[in-house]
Amino acid sequence: MCFLSAPHVYKLISRTFEILRSQVKSDSCVLTLCDSPVIIWPNKKFHATPEEVTTNTICEDLQQWIHVVKLQLMTEVTKPGPLSGLVLCRKVQNSHFVSTTLPMDCIVRASSSDTVKDVCDRLMEELTKQLDEMEKVTLQHIKGTTLLTPEPLHFLLPDPKGLVTVVYPAGMPDTQLEAKRQELHRHFELPDDRPYFRRANAYHFPNEPYRDGYLRNPHLVLTHPSLEDGKVYLVQGIYSYHHYMQDRMDDNGWGCAYRSLQTICSWFQQQGYVERCVPSHKEIQQALVDVGDKQTAFVGSRQWIGSIEVQAVLNQLLGVTSKIMFVSQGSELASKGRELANHFLTQGTPIMIGGGVLAHTILGVAWSETTGQIRYLILDPHYTGAEDLQLITDKGWCGWKGPEFWDQTAYYNLCLPQRPKVI
Repeated sequence: MCFLSAPHVYKLISRTFEILRSQVKSDSCVLTLCDSPVIIWPNKKFHATPEEVTTNTICEDLQQWIHVVKLQLMTEVTKPGPLSGLVLCRKVQNSHFVSTTLPMDCIVRASSSDTVKDVCDRLMEELTKQLDEMEKVTLQHIKGTTLLTPEPLHFLLPDPKGLVTVVYPAGMPDTQLEAKRQELHRHFELPDDRPYFRRANAYHFPNEPYRDGYLRNPHLVLTHPSLEDGKVYLVQGIYSYHHYMQDRMDDNGWGCAYRSLQTICSWFQQQGYVERCVPSHKEIQQALVDVGDKQTAFVGSRQWIGSIEVQAVLNQLLGVTSKIMFVSQGSELASKGRELANHFLTQGTPIMIGGGVLAHTILGVAWSETTGQIRYLILDPHYTGAEDLQLITDKGWCGWKGPEFWDQTAYYNLCLPQRPKVI
């Protein structure tokens, strides 16, 4: 590209996107079904290989090759016919060239009975729309000769809206995209007191591993307990499971409350309320020193912390307030069903509970208002093994517990983090 003036730059960029749109609509456009032999030419009278994939093939039939239907966009560069002769030419001019890769990523909703052709037609339409949006974002955020790559992200909204795709300029922090998010909240008629379109809210497909190695939401594989007239109240959103011996940190025997706090911090980060990473043990200790709760020598020590310290750290590092529930003995926890159910219904955050020298994370309760029966969904930070979901759930490190789980004579403090009111 030769950059002479701003209008010329915009014209060249728009021309480039028009070329890309024409390529998506051309016969050379190819879709490959990842990890399978299936190749589809959606614009060439719907041609596909293997031959048994036809216009009438339904999506359910593709599962013989793969369970997750993930398509990759490609371009056919070779064509049948005689080769053209080579022509060389030399042109001297001052130019500024910009090369970038557009990470196109579209989603279409389909049922197992939809034909592959119908789904591909809708997908090609969405690809064209996404190129339009990418052009808009590129032109809107161009700075001189610097282009910000448009980045498509998927967000799972409350039913019936489902998955939607938004294009953001890559590298631009969430703080500079507030006006765009407000526009999206109005468009989708979403409340303003909860984040839906921050990068941390981006949807993560179940078959894609997380780069940091932590397990997410291990409780989802569990079966809910059956109580007479009982209802289940659970943590809302995504959290990471933090436990003993992670991060090359030997905290076995003293770090359970730190790990419960880390799980809570991960919840606020992954819901988009905060951008900072989950704090380390040392950062947690330093925060308590900064608020005047501990002496300087506390940093680097192996001293326990409790619910009150968890409350202080959440406020210091995340700006999150918490309520504290005091229980004089473990047997009283059975009578706290209504308060705990209301917390998960209105706040939906993980709860840290500390009693004696032990700390746990409560992820939900099953509670019967008529009988008073209650079960607690516990995430145990005392686990020391690998990130093995089956082992963790089979051995009860994440599981439903009855009232007898608690020491009936020990006192307990519960830290109930509150959602921020304004985002």
